[in-house]
Amino acid sequence: MPEIGARMAHKVDPITRSVVQHRLSSIVAEMGEAMLRTSYSQILNSSRDFSLAICDVQSRLIAQADHIPVHVGALPWATRAVEERFKDVAPGDVILMNDPYHGGSHLPDLTAFVPVFDGDRRLFWSIVRAHQSDIGGATHGAYNPGATEIWQEGLRIPPIKLYEAGRLREDILDMLALNVRNAHDFRGDLAAMIGAAHMGERRMGRLFVEFGAPVVEAAIESILDAAEQQTRAVVSNWKDGTFYGEAFLDDDGHGRSDIRIAAKVTKTGSQIEVDLSESDPQSTSFVNSSHANMHAAVVMAFAYLIDAEIPKNAGALRPLTVTAKQGTIVWADPGRPVTLCTSHPSNEIVEAVVKALSGSCPDRAMGGWSRRFRIAVQGEDPRSGRSFIWHMFQARPGGGASSRGDGWSSIGEWHTVGGLKFGSIEVAEARFPLHFRHHEYRPNSGGDGQFRGGLGVNLDLVFETEKTALGNTAGDGARHGACGMLGGKDGAPHHYRLVSAGRPPRVLRTKEVEIEIHPGDCLEVRSAGGGGWGPPERRAHQARQRDEVQGLVTSGTTTEVVS
Repeated sequence: MPEIGARMAHKVDPITRSVVQHRLSSIVAEMGEAMLRTSYSQILNSSRDFSLAICDVQSRLIAQADHIPVHVGALPWATRAVEERFKDVAPGDVILMNDPYHGGSHLPDLTAFVPVFDGDRRLFWSIVRAHQSDIGGATHGAYNPGATEIWQEGLRIPPIKLYEAGRLREDILDMLALNVRNAHDFRGDLAAMIGAAHMGERRMGRLFVEFGAPVVEAAIESILDAAEQQTRAVVSNWKDGTFYGEAFLDDDGHGRSDIRIAAKVTKTGSQIEVDLSESDPQSTSFVNSSHANMHAAVVMAFAYLIDAEIPKNAGALRPLTVTAKQGTIVWADPGRPVTLCTSHPSNEIVEAVVKALSGSCPDRAMGGWSRRFRIAVQGEDPRSGRSFIWHMFQARPGGGASSRGDGWSSIGEWHTVGGLKFGSIEVAEARFPLHFRHHEYRPNSGGDGQFRGGLGVNLDLVFETEKTALGNTAGDGARHGACGMLGGKDGAPHHYRLVSAGRPPRVLRTKEVEIEIHPGDCLEVRSAGGGGWGPPERRAHQARQRDEVQGLVTSGTTTEVVS
């Protein structure tokens, strides 16, 4: 192993290590800005459903931008699949993949890899993962609640070369674009992904020129070691023991309800072992998790409990080991549908692990963050005559409270923790035939506690179409609200209705397809609130008064119940 020996011969001082660490952070941040400013679809350039990272050829996570945690936690597994598939990587290659059974999380998350060389040596991967607004399959918008096998969910892409030594494989690109419903946006978004990944490649090359690749490599080893030391110092102060937590999916959309995710967490010294083996069997529907996504969810839970200042890289994850059983809801057999997995059961995996570790580090365990209840609508815009696919990112639910204070309102779910944005309402109305009648905090939706859960949102949305549109839902949390922690109360669950002239209001289920949306229909969204933290009787009187004055809580309660 002469390369490793040469790398270890280079000692880096703390200042050089810090400079390299901050440069890596700036590189992935700049990649994110490039994605935001060049992507075509609103799911990327408004809602920011993408993530950036640098991994090395050992498939270790070196640096990431603060975007979507569930994306980044799965990227080392995707990198491993690419490394196993291709041994003849050249400068100018671009590799794509999305398949959950080749290291991906779910089909809508397309990932682009650009290799980073120093001379003839390939050292790193510049990586962009971005959620596509459509990936083919039986339903628009990339989610199919009716799927019973992955082939009904969309286009599966194992690791493939889209560019070879800088030459585009136009036949491959044409094949991919032909299999999605909005080829124009797909091509534009893919170009943005590749451009951002190449930006990362160029910036890494500049880093090599300034410091020399051996120094950069040695600095990275030191960065990983330091992150491990910092993490172990935190974990070693937690209580030793074996702890248990569980969380439940509402249902799978196929008649099965209250699906259990069980976490057994053993903390010994500075080591954490998470065992999900006792989780319920896998489902016939898309609520199963892929292997990479399951690992990402556990990594998220762990990352949320250690210090925010610790870089979330492969070194910080060395104290963590994960065990699961194939054939369960958290690790499905090949061929099972899994498209909902980045939301569910990833949110429930995080919740179960955090619940368990509340017995080990109670001051760090926050109340539950709300679940995702998404809707995608396909229709025709009467202003242009063009078809559209709109994904609802508005009405974000509330985050969980913590020992430090109340939860953030309208911030999102466990798997994104604020990384997904709902963007400008005015821009959404300009792009799509929509009218946001109102969009405001949902009083009484946060779970009560010493610290209150964040509020969800009341949204009334009118469809200004001239032809019937079709909606699909995909999510959870209309039955189970975000969990309260350490005596805190659960947040209010979601409640969605479709109100149509001449028809009785219809409560929307979390997993439906082909919902007819007539011109002038109103979607009434009441999104969920976050879980409270600590016993409600310990909440300060001044805090309760402030909640009432601001209209966040009414009628002397903090949790709304919708019949």
